[in-house]
Parts: sequence; structure tokens; C-alpha cells
Amino acid sequence: MTTPARAVAAPATRGQVLAWGLWDWGSAAYNTIILTFVFSVYLTDTVGDDLPGPVSANSWLAWSIGLAGLVLAVAAPVLGTRADAMGRRRRSVGVWTAATVVTMAGLVAVRDDHRYLALGLVLLGLGSIFVELAAVSYNAILRQVSTPATVGRVSGFGWAMGYFGGIVLLLAVYLGFIAGDGPQRGFLQVSTADGWNVRLLALVAAGWFAVFAVPVLVAVPEAPPSRDRPPPSGIAASYRALLDDLRTLYRADRHTVWFLAASALFRDGLAAVFTFGAVLAVTVYGIAAGDVLVFGVVANVVSAAGALAAGRIDDRAGPKAVIVGSLLGMLACGTVLLFRSGPGAFWVFGLGLCLFVGPAQSSSRTFLCRLAPPGHEGELFGLYATTGRAVSFVAPTLVGAFTWLFGSDRAGIVGILVVLAAGLAALWPVRKPVDRAAAPAADPAADGVAGG
Repeated sequence: MTTPARAVAAPATRGQVLAWGLWDWGSAAYNTIILTFVFSVYLTDTVGDDLPGPVSANSWLAWSIGLAGLVLAVAAPVLGTRADAMGRRRRSVGVWTAATVVTMAGLVAVRDDHRYLALGLVLLGLGSIFVELAAVSYNAILRQVSTPATVGRVSGFGWAMGYFGGIVLLLAVYLGFIAGDGPQRGFLQVSTADGWNVRLLALVAAGWFAVFAVPVLVAVPEAPPSRDRPPPSGIAASYRALLDDLRTLYRADRHTVWFLAASALFRDGLAAVFTFGAVLAVTVYGIAAGDVLVFGVVANVVSAAGALAAGRIDDRAGPKAVIVGSLLGMLACGTVLLFRSGPGAFWVFGLGLCLFVGPAQSSSRTFLCRLAPPGHEGELFGLYATTGRAVSFVAPTLVGAFTWLFGSDRAGIVGILVVLAAGLAALWPVRKPVDRAAAPAADPAADGVAGG
């Protein structure tokens, strides 16, 4: 994996940075509405509530998402490599985003009948693959809309847009389609018959993602093909080229490989904070079930604010300092939560955990962006997705193990802390990244949009 000689593109305009961030805003429709809070719950609690047989709808959902993760782990680095080599990152974002939107819209056909569960799980699994493949090339475009002086702020801006987009859409659909009781819900008075109010949300979410994905496809120019290698002639050749690049990468720069492994660990811990946070809030700290949504909204606002603020620190002190500081902050807050009880403690220290999640996520992306040789960003972000999927079982398994071992839901927090600590220990010896792209002058347009 050699570094190609590439002409330095002109600094991105403010509009291009905003257009890039709007994709994050739009993709929140899938992650928030479809995968996390609304449609997955509809599949397990409504469509599959009377599923015959010994296997529950929850188990089928977990297996479908797990299978999707396996497919993604195998496909992401190769497809990222091909997009780099052929100069088709923007096209890749467009194709996989469109595929995600189609699967989201297709969910409108999933009726409140267990016979439709298989259709819902297939569409949900496919959507999970497509949206992550789109994110591989989307993340690779980060270097095109930033400079070494602004990459932290631009990445933080994108993460914050994702958080805020999820909040706005979640509140809108809750008030418009879900809130209330009876046969019609929300201020739009949408019928609940046959799950129509939730099914209609799939169309709303699909439209939201489609609309906000368009700007990056129009405003950001396509990256030129990678000059140090021809496009692979086929799938088999793509895998051979990937293996060759991995061997070269390991010999030339093992710190990149170590970062991929370390980030996979701590990113699994970050995901576990949101995965298990709501459960722990209710079962351990006495947060009322009706207040969990409120906490979720506040948590996303806090995470977005943290990502925006840390972007400036990232550009000044480097992404490693932000990640290390964030992981230490999360370990401190989590340790306090182990020994405190009550809603007040969770509101303070739970939000403290969330404050550090956004910065760690955003700076992890900029760390890899600075490490990547120009022309290989898609390949490395594909590996980033693969390594993340490879260890995504660790935190949930440890949470379950500690909960079972000590007979206490509170002990599950230890599982999350162990994963975060392991990620921090693995990251500690990794060298600070040096951006391998030629560094033009700081981009005032990006500074204006991403930092204020």
C-alpha cells in the first residue's frame, strides 16, 4: 500500500461541508426509526408477538442482524477498495443509499401478522447492510470536504448532525403518529389498524433519508481514481488485492492495524452505552418508563454538543488526545454509577457518559482519516467496519455474563467498563496519526460550518 502522488483539491466550500453533513442528518432515519426505537420494536412486539414455534421474534431479529453484520464484514473492505480504485465513492454512496431507501419503503408492506415477520426481517437485514456500505464511502469522502486543519471540526459536525437529525425526526413521528391511546394515534390521528401508523412511518423515514442524501451527491465532486493501482478486474481479484494491501500495511505501518483493533474494542463499548442505557435506567436507577424517551432526547443533544466541542480540540491536540480523554471520562462516570442509586445519579452521570460518546466516535473517524494514504480511504473505512463487526459481540456478552454472575442488572455496567478499558489499553501505545494528505491552508468555509 504505497502513497500515490495526488493533486491537492481546492478546499471545500461551506456548502459542500453542509451537504456532506446532511447525509448524517438523513441517515438517522434508518438508525433511529427503523433499527432502534420504532420499527424493530413493531416487528418483535406486534408482528411476531403470536409467532408459533419455540423461537421468539426477538431471537429471529438478533439472528437476522447478526447475519447482516457477517455479510457486511466480508463485503465492506472490498467494495470500499473498488470505489477508491475506480473513483466512484460518490456513486457508491448514492447506490447504497438508494438501496437502503428502497428497503425502508418496502417495510410498509409488513402487516400486523406473524406471516409477515420474515419479510420484515429480510428487509431490515438488507437495509442494515446497505446503510453501512453507504457509510464506508461516505466516511471516505471526509478528506474531500476537510483539510488537516479542519478535519476534526468537520467530522464532529457530521456526528452532531446525525444526533440532531435523529432527535428531530423521532420527536416528529412520535407526536404525529404514535402518541396517545385508542384506534387513532398522534396529532395526525393515524389509524393503528393492521399496524398502519408504524408502517406509514417507514415511508416517512425513507423519504427523509432520500431527501437529505441528495445534497452530498450534487455538491461534492467525485474523487479521482487511485493512481497507484488499476481497478480490480473482478471480485476474486479484489480480494487478492485486499490481502496484498493488508500484508503491505502490516509490514509498513503496524500502528494502523493496531488502531483498527483498538477502535473496534472501544467502539463496541460506546455502542453498548446506548444499547443497554435505557434498560439500566429503568431496572436499576428507577427512571420511569415514560421518561426514557425524554432521557434519550437529552442524551443525544449532549452527545452532539460533545462532538461539536471536541472537534476543535481534535484539530489542535489530535484525535488520540480526544479519544483517550473521552474514554477516561466514561470510565470515571461509569465507575461512579456502580456505587450510586436513584434517578438523580443516573441523570447526572448517565449524561456524563453520553457527553463523551460523541467525541470518541467522531475522533475515531478522524484518526483513521489522518492515517489513510490518499486514495485508500474507502479501503480503510471498509476495514474499520469489518473490525467493528468482528468484535461487536464482546460488550453484550460481557454485560450478560456479569449480570448473570452477580445476579444483578447493575453488575452489567462492569462489562461495558471492561470493554472501554481494554480499548483504551490497546489504543495507548498507538502513535498519534500524521495526516498523509498534502495540507493546504486551513479552510475557512469548513471552519464556518463546523465550528461557528
